[in-house]
Amino acid sequence: MIEPYGRTKAKLPLDLIDEARVAKSKLILVTALSPTPAGEGKTTTSIGLHEGLSKLGKKSVVVLREPSLGPVFGMKGGAAGGGYAQVVPMEDINLHFTGDFAAIEKANNLLAALIDNNLQNRKRTLNIDPRTIAWKRVMDMNDRALRDITIGLGGTGNGIPRQDGFNITPASEVMAILCLATGIEDLKQRFGNIYVGQRFDRTPVYGRDLNAQGAMALLLKQAIMPNLVQTLEGNPAILHGGPFANIAQGVNSVLATKMGLSLGDYVVTEAGFGADLGAEKFFDIKCRAAGLKPSAAVIVATVRALRYHGGADIKEVNTAAPEKLKVGLANLGRHIENIAKFGVKAVVAINHFPTDTPEEIELIKSYCKEHGAEAVLAQGFAKGGAGMTELAEAVLRIADGGTSALKPLYDLSLTIKQKIDVIAKEIYRADGVDYSGDAETAIRRIDKLGLSGVPICMAKTQYSFSDDKALRNAPTGFRITVRDIEISAGAGFVVPICGEIMRMPGLPEVPAAEGMDIDANGGDRVGRPAPSLAPSARQSMASVGRLSIWGRGPSHHAFRARAGTGRPGSRSTMAGVFPLPPAPRPLRPAVAGGRSPATGVAHPAPPPESLELFFRQSSLRDAGLGKRGCTSPFSSAVAGGMARNG
Repeated sequence: MIEPYGRTKAKLPLDLIDEARVAKSKLILVTALSPTPAGEGKTTTSIGLHEGLSKLGKKSVVVLREPSLGPVFGMKGGAAGGGYAQVVPMEDINLHFTGDFAAIEKANNLLAALIDNNLQNRKRTLNIDPRTIAWKRVMDMNDRALRDITIGLGGTGNGIPRQDGFNITPASEVMAILCLATGIEDLKQRFGNIYVGQRFDRTPVYGRDLNAQGAMALLLKQAIMPNLVQTLEGNPAILHGGPFANIAQGVNSVLATKMGLSLGDYVVTEAGFGADLGAEKFFDIKCRAAGLKPSAAVIVATVRALRYHGGADIKEVNTAAPEKLKVGLANLGRHIENIAKFGVKAVVAINHFPTDTPEEIELIKSYCKEHGAEAVLAQGFAKGGAGMTELAEAVLRIADGGTSALKPLYDLSLTIKQKIDVIAKEIYRADGVDYSGDAETAIRRIDKLGLSGVPICMAKTQYSFSDDKALRNAPTGFRITVRDIEISAGAGFVVPICGEIMRMPGLPEVPAAEGMDIDANGGDRVGRPAPSLAPSARQSMASVGRLSIWGRGPSHHAFRARAGTGRPGSRSTMAGVFPLPPAPRPLRPAVAGGRSPATGVAHPAPPPESLELFFRQSSLRDAGLGKRGCTSPFSSAVAGGMARNG
């Protein structure tokens, strides 16, 4: 049976995973071109594609990562989709959700505490050399001041003074392990394999030497189970894990993906940032480890990103520039070529913004056709599933056609340097790779530990194919610099640190946190500070790039676009109000005819009042999630769009 977390969320037990169904269902990866700093809408497109497949009568599930509080309060804001392609309850998902990140943080920091306790312990010491300790503490917040710190100060009772530092929680090896583990026993074994550092005699110390694996796994007894929520159109969504793709593997958990494949015929999943990062790691790390075989890929592109890569300033990306877009198409072309190297067929989704022009959209379609890929306009933000059926049909032609056959980019028998070289030259198009002294030392240590046969998880800027974020579009004639390599023996890969990438980000000049608040009734306002916006509600929605949730007391929330003056609380002309769980009763859109006066778009039906109703109306009950059932998981209820209560 499921484990409800209130009325809007639930945990899915691992015994629902059916390997026979996993092998039969179709897996669809959503990736993207190299993004602008604001992101290009992979999550929105993934959710929208899921809605589109459901509109076509397919038994679909979307499987996503959980948002990190770092980006939520930092540059990006929320990460639960946007417009009419969202997972709900959005404000809970973007904040603490079911506590998975907190559990991961505690497990990581438990090991850190055990390490420092052993340094202090004279009777049971492992003789760890403090200078070699590789394990860092983590916190799920952007805080540059914690990158390099000194601990153990204040006297002999406070521990052994040493240099230490924090990573952000999505960069934790505990997060990586959770996302690759196949169950509790595998989780414990991986925790035991974590490389901690060296003794004074230069022999390695692992997590198992500190007897840490049992307690660490105990802290994750709930977090190891994937989370079930729903979309605005009442379709199932599974969220689990949240490693970043620029500093970790950038994909959701193996368990969540297999859960989706067990419960649906088509699973839409995503990998972080551009295809040079998330998709490469999805294919070479996750699929290799879990035996997954994706049937199709979707590359999300936006007109504004192509303008940016063509030379437009970030402040000019919403201004039509066909000539710059033509130049920027080289970036998209390289990603199309890279996906093909893995043997997976791809569709390009043009995530639509109101500042796009017909001329620019046609330029993208023509370019993609010349490069062997179909390009389709994706309007999930504005229209939900109804705006994504054309993309869904294009994806189905590939997924059902059986033309994809995954092949990894490199053989694991290659040396560490050879594998890095393959990624740098084949995916990034670098001329070569240079290694610092620290990186050379790390490679010798990796070989000595017997880890030379593991995959590579590159840590690199997401804004460029190179390790220099200023080199946009499709640069050539550059070299990659590896300044260090971190060992993730428990996760089963190593992490080359390229260029100036940091595993603990900092906050931007104007953090999104400054636009967040809670009212006296407990209502949330989640969103980033709004600039001066265009008068059109739809344009202003695009300018901000996301919606806000305005507190309306404990019973329901108003679902609004921030528009007009751009001041918190200002009313939008697109003022569709529908209940998000746990609303006591359905509320209809507060606009004439159920359509937005700004866009003419029909509002989707309100989602179910609670997960209890969601389970009762859906055929998730067939998988043991309810008392009554039909004959097959995700059957008739999904075919017509799950859990409609209109």
